[in-house]
Amino acid sequence: MNQGLKILLLPFAFIYGVITLIRNRLYDSGILKVSRFDVHTIGVGNLSVGGAGKTPLVEYLIRLLRTEETKIATLSRGYKRKTSGFILADNNSTAEDIGDEPLIYKYKYNIQVAVDANRVNGVKKLIAIEENAPRIILLDDVFQHRAIKCGLNIVVSDFNNLYFNDTMLPAGTLREFKSGIIRADIIIVTKVPDRTSPVEIRNILKDINPKAHQQVFFSYLNYGELYSINNSNEKINTLNDLFRYRIISFAGIANAQTMVSYLKEYSADVKHLPFNDHHGFSVKDLEDIERYYNSFEGGNKILVTTEKDFMRLKSNLVWKIAQRMNIYILPVEMTFKDKEEEFNQEILKYVRTNRIYHQKYS
Repeated sequence: MNQGLKILLLPFAFIYGVITLIRNRLYDSGILKVSRFDVHTIGVGNLSVGGAGKTPLVEYLIRLLRTEETKIATLSRGYKRKTSGFILADNNSTAEDIGDEPLIYKYKYNIQVAVDANRVNGVKKLIAIEENAPRIILLDDVFQHRAIKCGLNIVVSDFNNLYFNDTMLPAGTLREFKSGIIRADIIIVTKVPDRTSPVEIRNILKDINPKAHQQVFFSYLNYGELYSINNSNEKINTLNDLFRYRIISFAGIANAQTMVSYLKEYSADVKHLPFNDHHGFSVKDLEDIERYYNSFEGGNKILVTTEKDFMRLKSNLVWKIAQRMNIYILPVEMTFKDKEEEFNQEILKYVRTNRIYHQKYS
């Protein structure tokens, strides 16, 4: 953002921050009702808007918790879905029904996946499911949803836009004052570059200044092998073969720069077509992408997109067009730089205890 414009927006940012601060104080004092539930609830969120790596973290938690012999579910708002109210996903659900991120959880892991803008109502509906109610619920993007009290709160912050260097909307990207981090039990700095030095890590820890009840972890995105949109077994070996291809990438995600930078490490020719976050692809979009792809002469060229975009491409409107295009999907997972086992044990300790409610801060 232009520095001059940012300065002009600071008064509005202050007003917005005060409004959110008053709201938080009303919840903290008990004037506004907070609901607690007799199930293990893990909230994943952040202080800012935009992609900070919440979805890879939820997937990490799903893989970790599937080893426990108990039912788990995810609950999200279902951003940009074309439905409303509570919906429990099934095998026929689409991104239009539940949103792209919840569809990833259902498509890849086949667990209980629900969406509801009212998280309290969503949890009530989930635990009311006869004979199949979850005992662990992962709540996606819930940190500012103060009406529900999660047993464990995890906040993520992008290394490239750390919350303590940010300012309130609309001058910055913060949804609330950075002091709100006090409600977090675990803070994860995401998208940490490989070359980050121990000194930089220590400086970030100093800036975070975690309280006694908080733990801080550092993670990065680990990309998998590209696979065909039509056949997940048809893959391209990144190290040995990707350099042979010219790549046209396209993505409707908050920040595609990490993906593009990764592709450029292995291919000398990468062109990127950006779309807005959670963009719903139209027939014209696909035809335009296909036309751009065909404008490059010669073979050994591929289209590359993300798993989130893949979910939206599975729409009835554009799926047939997508299937005829040479599209490959770039999967991504979150990996810890260190202390992975410590993080795992912290999560497992919480879900294995009979004590549901934790009061780690006042």
